[in-house]
This record gives sequence, C-alpha cells and structure tokens, in this order.
Amino acid sequence: MTKLPMTAAGYAALADELRHRIRVERPDLVQRIQQAIADDPNLVENSEYQVALAEQSVNDTRIAELEDKLARADIVDVSKLSGNTIKFGATVTLIDEDTGEKRVWQIVGEPEADASKGKISITSPIARALIGKSKGETVAVETPGGRKAFGVRQVEWFEAKRKRREQA
Repeated sequence: MTKLPMTAAGYAALADELRHRIRVERPDLVQRIQQAIADDPNLVENSEYQVALAEQSVNDTRIAELEDKLARADIVDVSKLSGNTIKFGATVTLIDEDTGEKRVWQIVGEPEADASKGKISITSPIARALIGKSKGETVAVETPGGRKAFGVRQVEWFEAKRKRREQA
C-alpha cells in the first residue's frame, strides 16, 4: 500500500468531507430516493429516482476514495520542520525570471493540492524541481507552456511560525 504524504490540515479536511458525505449527503440521498419511489413507483421512467440514484453512486464512490486516502495517509507534522532547504510542507516564494511575477506555493500532498489556494502537490513538476533547493537558487521547470525559470526568493514554514506565536 503506497502511503500518501499530507499535512495535518489536509488530513483534517479530507476527514471532514468524509464525515459530511456519510452523515449528511448519504441520508439525504436515501431520503430523496425513497420519496421518488413513493411519488412514482415506475422506476424506469422516474427521472427524480434516476438522478438521485446517480448522485448516490457518485457520493459512494467519493466516500470510498476518501476512506482509501485517509487509510494511506502519512501525516507530516509541518510544525516540526524548518531550515532553508525546500522539502514537503515548505511555503516557497518564487519569482518568474521572464515576467518578474511573484508566486507563493506551499508543497503539500496530492490529496490536498489546490493551485487556486497556493497549494501544489509534491508530485507536480514545479514541486519536484524545487525539492532540495534553497533561497537564492534558480530552478528550471518544464511546464505545459514550455520551459520556465524561477528564482527562489524565500523558504518559509508557516505552521512552525504559527505554533511559536501560539506558545508565546
């Protein structure tokens, strides 16, 4: 069984989604199916029944996927990480050497990656190129849009900073 590295926050988010799907969505879908059957017992032509049944299948598939990911989770305590070398959990500030655009990415596990929230998967091309690099280095990455060069401006450990603030 392949382990999935993820942060504690990522694990908690998946666990919350699983609880919601089991405790809220599943009973809701069962109720919708029962109501659709009561309204029209001709199931072949009952569109409300067919839609609810399809949604139930999607929900059950996602529940199984979440259970699998949580069972394989390898939780990395980012609060205990520090240093200037980029590794899992680091938040990295990059400067695109062509455009000068600044980008901030946290390197997280695949299940919690969300580029719109500044979180990239450890398996992404950018993260793979960044691992082991330090502030001041330049990283070349093959992207779908072509080869890009990024300067590493900063390596931070936000979880560690937050814990120190909470303890102070």
